[in-house]
Amino acid sequence: MTANRPRKTGPLEEAAFYEVLFAGATKPGTGWLLDRRSHLWRPSTDVYETDEQIVVQVEIPGVEPANFSVSLNERRLSVSGVRVDPGPERRAYHQMEVHFGEFRSEVDLSGPIDENNIQVEYRDGFLRLSLPKLKRPPGSNLK
Repeated sequence: MTANRPRKTGPLEEAAFYEVLFAGATKPGTGWLLDRRSHLWRPSTDVYETDEQIVVQVEIPGVEPANFSVSLNERRLSVSGVRVDPGPERRAYHQMEVHFGEFRSEVDLSGPIDENNIQVEYRDGFLRLSLPKLKRPPGSNLK
């Protein structure tokens, strides 16, 4: 059995901790939640792999296709954008689970992909990216 030793944290981790700690605090005397959400949220993202491809599926219902972008930098795939809040400017929440505003989901891919044959589909609130694995020519294995 090993001892539980807390690790050192930096200022960004501490800021994130306090954001989580105080998010959703109630307004004194009302019982209503204050809107203290971070301006950036992360949508639910699934990543799975087959023999031929890596598939990334991001759940972003209510986002117009013009309001998000996909980028690939080496092996890091990034989906970012904004979901516009159609509601009134001022309101008091009784329950708050739907995220609005800027979002980002980043995925580190397990291997090189064929960037020329990526397939993208956005339907029913799901963005699905099919990323074909890069086929290595015979005899190119590293030892």
